[in-house]
This record gives sequence, C-alpha cells and structure tokens, in this order.
Amino acid sequence: MLVLIRGAGDLASGIALRRFRSGYQIVMTEIPDPTTVRRTVAFSGAVLEGTASVEDVTAYQAKDAAEARIITEKGHVAVLVDPDCLCCELLRPQVLVDAILAKKNLGTKKDDAPVVIGVGPGFTAGTDCDAVVETKRGHTLGRVLYTGSAIENTGVPGDIGGHTIERLIRSPREGSFVPLAQIGDRVEKGQVVAMVRETPVYAGLSGTVRGMLPKGIRVSAGMKCGDIDPRD
Repeated sequence: MLVLIRGAGDLASGIALRRFRSGYQIVMTEIPDPTTVRRTVAFSGAVLEGTASVEDVTAYQAKDAAEARIITEKGHVAVLVDPDCLCCELLRPQVLVDAILAKKNLGTKKDDAPVVIGVGPGFTAGTDCDAVVETKRGHTLGRVLYTGSAIENTGVPGDIGGHTIERLIRSPREGSFVPLAQIGDRVEKGQVVAMVRETPVYAGLSGTVRGMLPKGIRVSAGMKCGDIDPRD
C-alpha cells in the first residue's frame, strides 16, 4: 500500500516513520527550500542533501513520480519536490496525508485518494478529508476526529518549562538566514544565535537549541527560524 504524505517536516516524518515500519510504501512531497527547523528528525533534508535519515530509516530525493516508485520498491522513503502535489494523479496512492502543518488547507481534497487525512488546523473531517488528527499540545493531542475540525491555531506555541512565545527564534526582517548557533548548542538569553543580512537574531531565553534553519534559506519578517528548549 502506498501512502503519499504532503510535507516532510518533523511531524510528517514521524507519521512516515510509523507507517514505514508498519509495512507501507512512503512518498513525501516538499517545497524546493524546506523551512523545517527540527532538521535532525525530518526527511525534508533529502531535498537539500539528496538523502536524509531518521533513526534507522533513510529517504532519498526523487526527480519524478517514476523514480519515487523505484525508491519505495527498494525499501526506502522517497521525497519529491512537488509543492502542489501533482504527483498524486500519477502515483494514485491508497492514502493521502496532508501534514504540511500550514494551519490551513493548501489544496487537499477528499477525493484525492480512497483515504485522505488532514493533520492539524485547517481541515474538516467529512468535507475536505476523511479524518483529522489533533496536533495541539494537551489532553487531545493525537486524537483522530471523524467529524469537525482540529483546534484552531492560536499563534502561541505550546508551554514548555513555563515558556511559550519566547522559545521561538524569529526573523527580524526579510533576507538570507545565517545560523550562528547549531542544533544541540546551549545558548544564553540575549545571545546572538543567527543573522539575517546584517541584522542579529537574539535568543529569547536560555536553553538548548532544538531547531534551526540551515544557512541560505530566504526568510520573511517574523518567520519562525528555530526554537529553544529551556529544559536543556
């Protein structure tokens, strides 16, 4: 059975990993310049590096739907640069999972596959998909909804160690992103952790860098570029 997953970020990769280990063939789609911040646990890295591994599973970038099929038949995950998911018509998956986490539906339809699943806000079960998976931290995290929608996006990240918004590393302006701290580094509040053009990006709290965009990604003002875990 082929599962087509829109998005190859950390949540999408968690879904892919679980499905792959259950015996499914996995094809994932991504944008040309992935904006995944938790890059060490995401298959989106295959777009930039040609290959990416999460735990014991390896993904390879495919140039088209035909090559994606070959990669899955060899026992790997395939990642395809296809923002509009045009490969869906060629691959004809049994299951389509929209895990872009855009907080809105970017074009997924209920008739795209026999089973269509939306992950997070922006989907309504029974209207544009068969089921919705809740992604908000709390008691209902991971719950499958067969009617209705996931909790709306509040714009405030989940509370970790008593911190929410200050955990995020955000771009102060538009431009090319250059990280000065790497995933796994410990940083102090007020430390310069990145640059966007000549403008410094400061840590909002002390802790361990859990996510960071790679060098050269174009960012916009206010865009999430990384995050810090205060628990170290």
